[in-house]
Amino acid sequence: MILDYEPGDKVTNPNNKDWGIGQVQSIINGKVTVNFENVGKKVINANNIELKKIN
Repeated sequence: MILDYEPGDKVTNPNNKDWGIGQVQSIINGKVTVNFENVGKKVINANNIELKKIN
């Protein structure tokens, strides 16, 4: 598993588009903490959900 984002990057969750744009807070052991504009902080298991990076 290669994660192509790092803290500070903007991402979206394709499975939950209504969460809005999120900012990656931390990545620890495949768990990505993201602060989303509409739902707040979520911990995402990168093995199960692929976040899409916004350039």
